[in-house]
Amino acid sequence: MTTASGFTHPEYLVDAAWVETHRGDANLVIVDCDVEPGYNRGHIPSAVLVPDNYEKDPDSGRLHVLPPDKFAAMCQGLGIGDHTLVVAYDNSQSLYAARLWWALSYYGHTSVKILDGGWRRWVSEGHTVSFARPKAPPEVQFNPRPNQAILAKVDELKANCSLDDVIVWDVRSAAEYEGTNSRGNQRVGHVPGAVHLEYLNVMDRETHRFKPAADIRRMLMAKGITPEKRVYTH
Repeated sequence: MTTASGFTHPEYLVDAAWVETHRGDANLVIVDCDVEPGYNRGHIPSAVLVPDNYEKDPDSGRLHVLPPDKFAAMCQGLGIGDHTLVVAYDNSQSLYAARLWWALSYYGHTSVKILDGGWRRWVSEGHTVSFARPKAPPEVQFNPRPNQAILAKVDELKANCSLDDVIVWDVRSAAEYEGTNSRGNQRVGHVPGAVHLEYLNVMDRETHRFKPAADIRRMLMAKGITPEKRVYTH
């Protein structure tokens, strides 16, 4: 069962009851996307922990997409193969679960769902909590198939950001958008013409669940983010 009524792709989200029912399925891998201390405070039974900072360049510390071979090795270490159904969750209003969802989708693995409400929903609904680490996952094969169509390069963004049918959606904090907080970046500010709507605005702060689809649509339309436009997010 999904609680994502009204969304264009409700299959991307599942609720805690769905996970409870399916967590013993042979071809399902549940991935906790929090850091080690968060995982150790308790997790969904059989959940594996995504490697710390897997999405960061070890030299610069900046976010990036792992090279295909390293991403495949990471997935196989978690038990994720080409035919695995992945359910990702976190305790950060789906921020890190969504990153894993995107990375898997970029590498051609579209069988991914996010637990809407994450860890907070799992605990608040009284589901079983585990402190044990699962046994080593079975050997699987993950073959990365990069989908360049969902990744924008700087030159593409520069060439398109001023077009009438294109909108750039800046999902960072207001301080980053306004240039009062650099967050360690060399330059501050935002892409010319970009609209601002922090990603947290589409989340319910109390439940960590996505807000109703109708509410999100109203927020997006108010910013000019409409279905007929090409949208770049960052």
